[in-house]
Amino acid sequence: MDLGLNGKRAAVAAASKGLGFGVAQALAREGVRVAICGRDEATINAAAAEIDAVPIVADVGSVEGATGFVRDARAALGGIDILVPNAGGPPAGNFEETTVDQYLDAFELNCHSAIAMCYEAVPEMRERKWWRIVAITSIAVRQPIANLILSNTASAGLTGFLKTLAREIVADGVTVNSILPGLHATDRIKHLYGDLSGAGALGDPADFGAIATFMCSEPAKFMTGVALPVDGGAYAALL
Repeated sequence: MDLGLNGKRAAVAAASKGLGFGVAQALAREGVRVAICGRDEATINAAAAEIDAVPIVADVGSVEGATGFVRDARAALGGIDILVPNAGGPPAGNFEETTVDQYLDAFELNCHSAIAMCYEAVPEMRERKWWRIVAITSIAVRQPIANLILSNTASAGLTGFLKTLAREIVADGVTVNSILPGLHATDRIKHLYGDLSGAGALGDPADFGAIATFMCSEPAKFMTGVALPVDGGAYAALL
């Protein structure tokens, strides 16, 4: 299937490894020119070299870093057609262990920064009548995860913003979706739960990237406002 992406330009945040890298790699294979960012210069340079992407050193855990990444990606690529908001996860913890102030930090990392990326990118998108936003959030949006109260809360807030934005700009040819990963073979999952590689319950970031890439494609142009679980069937509800 021709996804209609050859020659498009994408900014994929927090993509030095893990799910972000999987998305960037899949887009690059479809002929997309990709800019990726990470906090560590050596790590992001190595990742970019592997997939022939533009490396940008940026910490998207703040509004300043997030908007700066979009601006730098636009300058490097000559414009952006696809935006993939993404960031690392906040610390684990339950209600009793978590302070009120930690929610502000989690909101900044996993909600406010992604909103800032959209504010930086959307005006250009609406002018050109073709754009895709696909944010990486979490299956916790559908089914909150025990001991991840910060991530559960921030991801749900971002999903509300994305669905609202999708309805407001659909007439301009811009689609806004999110993709909700369950357990995948990433450093984040290993840090939270230990080595699950032998459990047979982990997704492949490369497969995750392929699904995200389809959501960015021309055939997916009527798909917007969707929060798509990619979790190997772990989400158990009917709706």
